[in-house]
Amino acid sequence: MKKVLFISSTGGHLRELMKLDELFKNYDYYIVTEKDKTTEYLKDKYEDKVHYLPYSTRSKIFSYIFKYLYVILKSIVLFIKINPEVIVSTGTHTAVPMCFFAKIFKRKIVYIETYANITKKTLSGRIIYPISDLFIVGWKEMKKLYPKAVYIK
Repeated sequence: MKKVLFISSTGGHLRELMKLDELFKNYDYYIVTEKDKTTEYLKDKYEDKVHYLPYSTRSKIFSYIFKYLYVILKSIVLFIKINPEVIVSTGTHTAVPMCFFAKIFKRKIVYIETYANITKKTLSGRIIYPISDLFIVGWKEMKKLYPKAVYIK
């Protein structure tokens, strides 16, 4: 069974990712997200299939730099531990290091650009688009910005 790591930050990105939960049963899956009060329920529902990265926000830039360095280190540890064949992500910054590790280790990357944006690229989308194997957008308008993307309604 193919090993797939599903990763996103908290909030709307995680809600978009969890809409894929019907796919989980088809794979040896793992979920990675940021740890905060809104994600604690995942451990109850998915048990050892859930791993957490530290929560960080760019609004506190000084602490964000140090937390993000830790996110990078913890991401490589999780990547080695889980050893996924495919990374599926809905973003944001939390997922970027994991996607780069996937690229370095020649694994597949599926990125789903957030449905919240209709006319502009997200920062993580701009970063991951060139290295993704499959880049999915939910709005036809986004195909102008990401010509190689696949539009799925």
